[in-house]
Amino acid sequence: MKKRKRSIIAIKEQRAAYIFLIPALLGLSFITYLPLLAAFGVGLTDLRVSHFFPNAPTPEFVGFANYTEIFTNPMIDFGNSILITVYFALFAVISSVIYSMIIAMLLNRKMPGRGFFRSVFYVPYILPAAAVMIGWSFLMDPTNGIVNVILKQLGLQPSLFFSSSETVIPTLVLIAVWTSGNLIVIFLAGLQNVPRVYQEAAEIDGANYLQRLRHITIPCMTPIIFYNILMSLVVNIQVVIPALSITKGGPGRSSMFMTFLMYEEAFRGGRLGRASAIAFVFFIIAAILAAILFITSKSWIFYEGGDDKK
Repeated sequence: MKKRKRSIIAIKEQRAAYIFLIPALLGLSFITYLPLLAAFGVGLTDLRVSHFFPNAPTPEFVGFANYTEIFTNPMIDFGNSILITVYFALFAVISSVIYSMIIAMLLNRKMPGRGFFRSVFYVPYILPAAAVMIGWSFLMDPTNGIVNVILKQLGLQPSLFFSSSETVIPTLVLIAVWTSGNLIVIFLAGLQNVPRVYQEAAEIDGANYLQRLRHITIPCMTPIIFYNILMSLVVNIQVVIPALSITKGGPGRSSMFMTFLMYEEAFRGGRLGRASAIAFVFFIIAAILAAILFITSKSWIFYEGGDDKK
């Protein structure tokens, strides 16, 4: 009887869970999956902005011609756009996570003005992204920017920053790291939940700070690290504001991110079919990177309850 009663309760709980999941599933369906299918379908046509004009011809079905063209047309240079986007995303994710973890550990220590410094590091995240990029473009101006003025005063070689194909991506990564205040806040919350009993036991056993960091803090923080890596990857692989605000895909297409290439094809070239094909391929690449992250996470994420292998 107890087993039967438990099974009835479990069925009711599952039913309730499915009912509460319906709004989320509807949101995903209408906001994510249906537009994605629509983008794939539009990518199979030669749809242009001119097709929306009065008396314009109807779009024609061209099959996978758009998908073939974006990979074979040297004028589009889609392969280079993929490499630039992935390079920026991985560079920004690794740098942002390491920087945020270090700052969070420093801000987690007892120190005067800790609340003030926490606010200082979080504020860049809530500033308008376009304003941040334009502000940094003034600071890093090759001729009169304050950053190059300081470098000259220190006897160092000034940099071209946004004006050089070699430095534009590292410069954008630097700005992405500076605006990663949300990661710092999440790491701070995670550090508050690291069991103090583990730290005290390690101190009694004579473990120094680095040993406690390696064997206690970081393993306990791996779920938070995974979450921040995933969120940072999602944000940085969709990068478009730097190209829209400053670089315009240059210099020499060295910052022609996939999202900006979509913008160029759709809103400047009016080629909606080709832009939709780029969007669908972009989704596939982002999904592959996320899948790799999820698959590899099983080998390094530690759960205190021991559920990591289930």
